[in-house]
Amino acid sequence: MIRQMRPERVTVIGAGSWGTALAILLCHNIERVLLWGRNTEAMEKMAKARANARYLPGIAFPRNLEIQPDFQRIGNDGLCFVVAVPSHGFRPTLENLKHHILNHGFQLADATVIWGTKGFDPASGGLLSEAADEVLGHSVRCGVISGPSFAKETANSLPTALTLACRSNANAENMASWFRTPTTRVYFSDDLVGVQLGGAIKNVMAIAAGISDGLGYGANARAALITRGLSELTRLGLALGGKAETFMGLTGVGDLILTCTDDQSRNRRFGLALGAGTSKAEAIAEIGQEIEGINTVRKLFEISKNIDVDLPITEQVYRIIHQDHDPATAVQLLLQRNPRAESD
Repeated sequence: MIRQMRPERVTVIGAGSWGTALAILLCHNIERVLLWGRNTEAMEKMAKARANARYLPGIAFPRNLEIQPDFQRIGNDGLCFVVAVPSHGFRPTLENLKHHILNHGFQLADATVIWGTKGFDPASGGLLSEAADEVLGHSVRCGVISGPSFAKETANSLPTALTLACRSNANAENMASWFRTPTTRVYFSDDLVGVQLGGAIKNVMAIAAGISDGLGYGANARAALITRGLSELTRLGLALGGKAETFMGLTGVGDLILTCTDDQSRNRRFGLALGAGTSKAEAIAEIGQEIEGINTVRKLFEISKNIDVDLPITEQVYRIIHQDHDPATAVQLLLQRNPRAESD
């Protein structure tokens, strides 16, 4: 066990529900935690109310959580960052962060960047870690925190288990200690690829489970979708370099079960709406927050075709969302697939 080295200050970039929840976790172990969001008016309201009333109503900010509305001041005396923005904003956020660090006379090699974002980089179609390497280079210490967690429960100190992954187990072990609390257990891993894939693919399966439930197909169908969804996750994950044990852990089957079965999941609610006959545009407007699975399923479909990995559930979700296929017909196509061994 290495000696845990924690910074005196960490800045969280992204003041949505998950960014705010991560900031609250950090306050247990970090002397000063800054929270920045791009909406200046919203940040001023948070600073005054000492709470994120829009996303986490009723949860008061710890005394050491500071609201920082000025991006130019986020790294003046610390180079540890947690990024919790939607996947389409991940690369631009890192580009801004890079310029900020260098313009203030700091070295990228002295920075640490951890993200709670789940999904793929829209610009390249690759993993977010690949985008981080392209923007920041390999000298920055990078990691991802993921697992079965709804922001409201985590921020409310309900029991939660997460995983923090880096390429180095030593770095992962150290960074994981930043987020641990009496009610939040954070494991560490060196499977950066597998942890990211689990966090991304589960959103697509949550849409599929929601569609099935919206169509009224019941618990049997939901259980089958979750199980075969895990098979797809593992099949693609192994092909892309992830470890089998990761997909059987918190960021694989754990996150999959959570998002497929609980209506706190935006992706599941989106699927429920589609299955019930609501249009895509109406469902998005009703939910009013980022639905990562919409963009993720497009990337997964493209990847599966490029590397010839069979992802039948993913393909049908893609066709429902992006090609306007009928949900009931899509389920029938899944049921009519040729019989095969379960292990295939």
